Amino acid sequence: MSVRDPYQVLGVSKTASQDDIRKAYRKLARKWHPDLNPDDKDAEAKFKELNTANDLLSDEEKRGRFDRGEIDASGQERAPHGFGGGGGYRDFADGAGGFRYGAGGGNGFSQEDLDDLLGGMFSGRGGGGFGRRAAGPQKGADSSYRLEVSFLDSVNGGTSRITLPDGSQLDVKIPAGTEDGQTLRLRGKGEEGVRGGPSGDAMITLAVKPDPTWTRDGRDIRGRLPIDLKTAVLGGPFMVPTPSGTVKMNVPANSDSGSVLRLRGKGVAAHGKHEAGNLYVTLEVRVGKADDALKAFLENWKPAGGAEGESA
Repeated sequence: MSVRDPYQVLGVSKTASQDDIRKAYRKLARKWHPDLNPDDKDAEAKFKELNTANDLLSDEEKRGRFDRGEIDASGQERAPHGFGGGGGYRDFADGAGGFRYGAGGGNGFSQEDLDDLLGGMFSGRGGGGFGRRAAGPQKGADSSYRLEVSFLDSVNGGTSRITLPDGSQLDVKIPAGTEDGQTLRLRGKGEEGVRGGPSGDAMITLAVKPDPTWTRDGRDIRGRLPIDLKTAVLGGPFMVPTPSGTVKMNVPANSDSGSVLRLRGKGVAAHGKHEAGNLYVTLEVRVGKADDALKAFLENWKPAGGAEGESA
């Protein structure tokens, strides 16, 4: 079965940037991943096709060779021009130059003459006959896996362990700022190569588990923070749990439920060229169990503007 053009497989143009290719692959990988399409042979085939296309186009050297026609869509070397499967050998023999093979006679060349003429151009010839070049080492196939990671590891970075089909285990480094559906490539951790070729790669698609407290908003993190009535009214310091640890935050006096406070740099951890995001907490004022002193105060308290129930 022929291998489709990798640009068509990923749905991108030949002028697409590496970032465009990465985004296209991630989008389609989430759609056709075997773990999300169990017992679907068509999805499995499409996912393998995606990996083959991405392996070629994400490697700038391979992509350049493909664009120049040096390798085909599966990454294999193309036959030299004029000697391909489209009749190149006979075209040369029967073309305008008058070279012919088969029965001798006249000014034609015999099969032996033609073999001698082409002898130094191909390896793998046996006994003077016209032979095919022996296949060289080939890279092993890539292996695909799905790995669930915690929300905190996706934000701060960490290490998760995955068990491979052969029972061995592999520690996978989770970069800070990892997004759900992101794919990591582990070089040389796929299937073994053929005839001494290098091993394939392991393609790890990450699934970020939801967190009961926090949600992600780009590089920022958002959550809700319950505070007591006294802190809401009088203000003061309050200990806030964050993905990177507990910190002290000052709550302004007269803070209502729904007020949003910001903690700089306490969102997604900084990595690469990205600065750390911010943490936004929405306050929830909770009364809890009121003691007798608070009840007595409220019974005799007359809010500014008139007693409760008094018409304005």
